[in-house]
Order: sequence, then C-alpha cells, then structure tokens
Amino acid sequence: MPEKKIITVFGATGAQGGGLARAILDDGEFAVRAVTRHPESDAARELARLGVELVQADSDDESTLAPALEGSYGAFLMTNFWEHMSGDREKVQAAAMAQACAHVGVQHAIWSTLEDTRECIPLDDPRMPVLQSRYKVPHFDAKAEADAFFTEGGVPTTCLRLTFFWENLLRMSAPQRAEDGTYRISYPMGDKRLSGIAVDDVGRTALGIFKRGTDLIGGTVSIAGEHLTLTEMAGALSESTGLPVVYQPLEPDAFRAQGFPGAEEAGNMFQFYRDCEARFIGARDLDAVRALNPSLQSFETWLAGHQDKLRTAWV
Repeated sequence: MPEKKIITVFGATGAQGGGLARAILDDGEFAVRAVTRHPESDAARELARLGVELVQADSDDESTLAPALEGSYGAFLMTNFWEHMSGDREKVQAAAMAQACAHVGVQHAIWSTLEDTRECIPLDDPRMPVLQSRYKVPHFDAKAEADAFFTEGGVPTTCLRLTFFWENLLRMSAPQRAEDGTYRISYPMGDKRLSGIAVDDVGRTALGIFKRGTDLIGGTVSIAGEHLTLTEMAGALSESTGLPVVYQPLEPDAFRAQGFPGAEEAGNMFQFYRDCEARFIGARDLDAVRALNPSLQSFETWLAGHQDKLRTAWV
C-alpha cells in the first residue's frame, strides 16, 4: 500500500488547525503532521496519542519552517492575530511560511485569510478610524495583503476566506448578563446579517479542498455556515439554552469606546460586516461550501451540540 500524502497543519493545537487535523484523521486519505511551538503541551500530546506526527516550529522563526514542511504534499497555513494584535507581524509570518512552502515544493497550500476591508471602506473614509497606521481592520487587511506572498512565490495555493466563529459566543464575544437577568449581545450590526461558521467546519471544508486535488489551486473559497441577523441569533440562543438572550445593538463608536483590549479592532470588524453586508455575504455561497463539506452545520445544529458549554460559559 502506498504511503499516504502528508498534510502539514499549522495551528494544529488550536481551533482552525485542530479541526483540520481531526478531519484528516477521521477521513483517512491523508496523513497529518502537526506544527506546534510546544510539543510537550497537553493538546500536542493528545494529537500524538491519536497518531499525528508532531514537529516543533515557530512562524516567528523562519529557519524552523522549511524543515517542518519537508516532504509535505499539502500545508494548511494560518496566523493568530489575537496573540499579538499586530497586522505587520502577521504579514512577516505569512511571508516566511510562503517562502518555506516554495523552498520545499509544497504541491497544495491552503492559506487561511480574509477580505481587504479597505476595498469597501477606504482608508480616507471617515466612517471608521484607521488602525496601526494603514489598516481599517488589521487582522483582515494584513492577511489579505499577505495573499500576494503565495502568488508571487509561485506556491500552488487556495485562499480560504473565513468569517465569524460561533465559538466566539463561548469566549470573547459572549453575551453579557444585565441587571434585569437577560443576556445581551451588544454588537454594532444594526439589522444586518452576520455570516458565521463552526470552527470544525473550517477544517472539514479545508479537507474538502485538498480532496479536490488541483481544482481549486489559484482560487479563493469564501466560507460560512449560515447568515443570520443578531435578533435571529439571540432568539435561537434563547431557545437552545433556556436563558433570556436579547440583541442590544450599539453604534460602532460606542463599541470601540468600551476600552477592552482589541475593542477598536472588533468594533471596526463588526462595522465592516454591517456596512459591507451585501458584498461579504454575497461572496459566501452556502451551497458551494456544502459541496466541499456535506456536513456543514447550521447555527441551530451547532447550538444543539453546545448547549451545556454555552450555559456554563455565561452563568
């Protein structure tokens, strides 16, 4: 029996990469190699227990990347803006990964990326502030700029454009309990729809792209699981958890002024989702995503598997 082709997964001990690692293991067509800075961590050891090959590398240390990728057929590449909140640092990391892929001859890379928000809301548009000197939403815009590193480096790449993770409702975007006992979602979205997706479906869709062979190399796949207003999301959350969840819209300036780390970034992000709704949602054809990932979850399906986690996280 021929050896399985190796897909090397960056971020395999986290959400996106972990979802892909599990999907590869469940599917069985490919072998999975997990890149981690901390092979001694519990998450890395669990992957090893499941049969995943571990390699130690760091996207901030370019010298470690080519050895980690050596012998790979494919690679899933991502950066974590929220670890350091620097768009420029994301670009440096992406450039190093692209160069390493080109050096070792990776045959199919998937680059986890996002839209350039400045194509919809230019830098000189006063609707939202400029951040980090040249971005509107740094973790979007820097990734979008980094797309070119793969193209210019001759790396056979599919750009995978993501969206809001429903898992954020368990953590950074969790509803807040008000004095009247309700749980309030306070995003600056007005009555516009928010595209969301389950993190596991990022990995399953990425696997679907790899399984298509060369068909999607050079293309962009924009994904979501469902497009819902925040009122619809609040209603579904209430029904699922049995807790009173309401949507309380804020104006973007009020959201940005909350002062928590990343408030301006998140405020600009939600305003982009709101003001550029038609453009953003229009790029995300749910039927096309489902063709790559037949088990794509709706918000209702995701909620059914997370009722207890949501209640525990909020209460």
